[in-house]
Amino acid sequence: MLIQKEKPIPLIFEEVELECGYRIDILVENKVVIEIKSVETLNDVHLAQALTYMKLGNYKLGLLINFNAALLKQGIKRVINGTL
Repeated sequence: MLIQKEKPIPLIFEEVELECGYRIDILVENKVVIEIKSVETLNDVHLAQALTYMKLGNYKLGLLINFNAALLKQGIKRVINGTL
């Protein structure tokens, strides 16, 4: 199983490329984006961050995981980019 930590995503804007515009926390098998948080509650900004990474990398599936939840299963949110 291929797992990449802190996977850089280049950002291109008006012909200017930043080699490492963003970093995905964990990328599994070049398919699943995993964003890790430890916050009181997951907000829209966290979802937007995961979706941005998924759109830039053309990934369809992601998991947003909040380790500050009382039960871990309450802190996991599945994120879909487009249709599977």
